[in-house]
Amino acid sequence: MNVSIIRVGDGDNLDVAELSRLASAEGHAFVARARAEWDSGVNRFDAPGEGLFVALTASDVVGLCGLNADPFVEDPMIGRLRHLYVAPLWRRRGIGRSLVDTCLDLATGHFERVRLRTFDEGAARFYEAIGFRRIEEPDATHAITLRH
Repeated sequence: MNVSIIRVGDGDNLDVAELSRLASAEGHAFVARARAEWDSGVNRFDAPGEGLFVALTASDVVGLCGLNADPFVEDPMIGRLRHLYVAPLWRRRGIGRSLVDTCLDLATGHFERVRLRTFDEGAARFYEAIGFRRIEEPDATHAITLRH
């Protein structure tokens, strides 16, 4: 298994059509939303501390994850993990963890805390296993405090 985590740049074409199709089949619209926001310029993950990453095999995008300043709070020291998705056949191989770790590495030095929201219990268990804790805050279900 040779998978690379690549940061998507401003001039890049975010070709996640197959990933979006797989996510939609599982009832997840956020991959298509990430693509639409990227294409329209609404969210290019290009503010300080932000980034969008894909997991690539030799020929396919098999995962996606982004980091933004959290748009739901007025604290510039809080980031938000967004749009984590790994294609079903590529799960349980450490790709999701690698994508999240890459985002958290980027967050360090920019954000003190990173929040996210998930309503999927499997995803919640995944996030908790890698260090996020459940929280009861508006617009977030989990958070992690970063070490500087």
